[in-house]
Amino acid sequence: MMLRVVLFGILLICFQRFSFAQEVPSQSIYAELGGAGLAYSFNYDFRFDKSDINSWGMRVGAGGWSRNDGNYSEGLLTVPVQFNRLLGKSRHFFEFGGGATFIYYRDRNSWGNNDYVYKNFNFILDSGDTPAFMGTLNMGYRKIPEDGGFTFRANLTPLFNHTGFWPLFGAVSFGYAF
Repeated sequence: MMLRVVLFGILLICFQRFSFAQEVPSQSIYAELGGAGLAYSFNYDFRFDKSDINSWGMRVGAGGWSRNDGNYSEGLLTVPVQFNRLLGKSRHFFEFGGGATFIYYRDRNSWGNNDYVYKNFNFILDSGDTPAFMGTLNMGYRKIPEDGGFTFRANLTPLFNHTGFWPLFGAVSFGYAF
């Protein structure tokens, strides 16, 4: 009888350990439409304290485009970097944070023997000549599955720089948490 009680106790402890051992993933990769990458970006996000999902973390990404039509070429590179914090439990979190986005833009026209280069990027707010930086804030919802897998974000991302403040810019992200 005592052996059964001990085995039952061990099974109960093991079951309890496995039921609480499910830690929410502390890293993710995702594609974001809008947001800190401006048009779109591909991002890597991680928590500084991997054992506490409700801790500070960081996100780094890259986005942009390039096209060349003979006498005309255009290119944009954006690099968003943000510090963020998650608050919540299970798989639903409120996310907030802030950072900056590096912007590099070139628009080149060739006409005859002349080359005209335009470096001013104007997306929501005029950045002036690039390279330049745009400040970003972030607040919204993040879903992270408890065992890893598909992750989703929907955020409000206010933008600001030396020319002004744009409070109503948003983002939607889809990716993988691990």
